[in-house]
Amino acid sequence: MKNYILVFTLIILSSVSFSQTQLKLGYIDSEVILTQFSEAIKAQGDLDALTNKYSAQLDSMTLAYQQAIADYQKQAETMTDAKKTEFQQKIVMMEQNLVDFRRAKFTQGTGEIFKKQEELFAPIKVKIYAAIEKVAKEENMQFVFDKSGDIILLYADSAFDITFKVLDRLRRGN
Repeated sequence: MKNYILVFTLIILSSVSFSQTQLKLGYIDSEVILTQFSEAIKAQGDLDALTNKYSAQLDSMTLAYQQAIADYQKQAETMTDAKKTEFQQKIVMMEQNLVDFRRAKFTQGTGEIFKKQEELFAPIKVKIYAAIEKVAKEENMQFVFDKSGDIILLYADSAFDITFKVLDRLRRGN
């Protein structure tokens, strides 16, 4: 709701002039930037490789867990009580290992994948924000929105789209 109020307020403000100065708005599409900026593409590739590695490990662990359950169900009637207890403890331990692995690798905010994403994309975000700021200043814009983010634009005149100017600045390295 706050985002809608912000957009509404800025749209109204953009039509009002202050001291003979008209507010100028611009927008970018961060999805376009992240899919075309070489550093972001590489970072996403590295992150995908790590995710695939951990997913394969999780799949392998899950398969072993499911196989242990199936083996237990097949053999339970012929096992001694001591052997049943031992097998049940093994299955419980495997299940706990699965839960711990998921938590350690995949949990939003604390998992290794999330931390790696932050590590890989932090310097890229700094570059993107710097390029946005430079282009916005060159274009005399007071506000720049991201149309692929939480702030939804109901209409965007392509004359104010600075996505490719930001990409160009990033590619030139300044």
